[in-house]
Amino acid sequence: MIKDKIAAIVRTLPATTRLVAVSKYHPDEAILEAYDAGQRVFGESKVQELVGKHDRLPSDVEWHFIGHLQTNKVKYIVPFIALIHSIDSFKLLAEVDKQASKINRRVNCLLQLHVAQEESKFGFTPQECREMLAEGEWKQLRNVRICGVMGMATNTDDDEQIMHEFCLLSEFFKECQSTWFKEEDSFRELSMGMSDDYPLAVQAGSTLIRVGSSIFGERDYSR
Repeated sequence: MIKDKIAAIVRTLPATTRLVAVSKYHPDEAILEAYDAGQRVFGESKVQELVGKHDRLPSDVEWHFIGHLQTNKVKYIVPFIALIHSIDSFKLLAEVDKQASKINRRVNCLLQLHVAQEESKFGFTPQECREMLAEGEWKQLRNVRICGVMGMATNTDDDEQIMHEFCLLSEFFKECQSTWFKEEDSFRELSMGMSDDYPLAVQAGSTLIRVGSSIFGERDYSR
């Protein structure tokens, strides 16, 4: 049962780590089962699917956007999104700011880092992110709040490599905290770890784990 799976995961987490239940491609009924078990934070990666679920499901769900976000889709989620994990360019951050300013909202965002060995993953390299932060243009954006960083490890059975990549993310997060966000208490989220590797991510300091298949089972891509 979904309730038991959530309880089993949450039992393993320290108080400093929250569970984002990744509900993409899963039906409303499964999300409601998780909701009835007390889960309130859900992650989606397709804008159209997320908007539909937001409209149909309870209003106190905390929706996180965790997938690649196109600039032309930003306006659809800005009114309600709790956290965007996947800011992978200054252009995207500026677009979130622009759309949020229209409705007088400040949107919480994470900077997505690319540390994995797979080309298919999105995100800044650590050096690109350093350069963007050092340039300082982001400080003029009044309707976004950078709350931390997100990243994914390589999809591999090599725990040593996975742990190395999570440690890279953790070290970069701490570098940002001490260099550009010293005065910002809100810069505190390190989003890393999924169904197969979240225990390692927690060891490396993750504050948000994104778990889907371990809760909901395999996704139905035909929906």
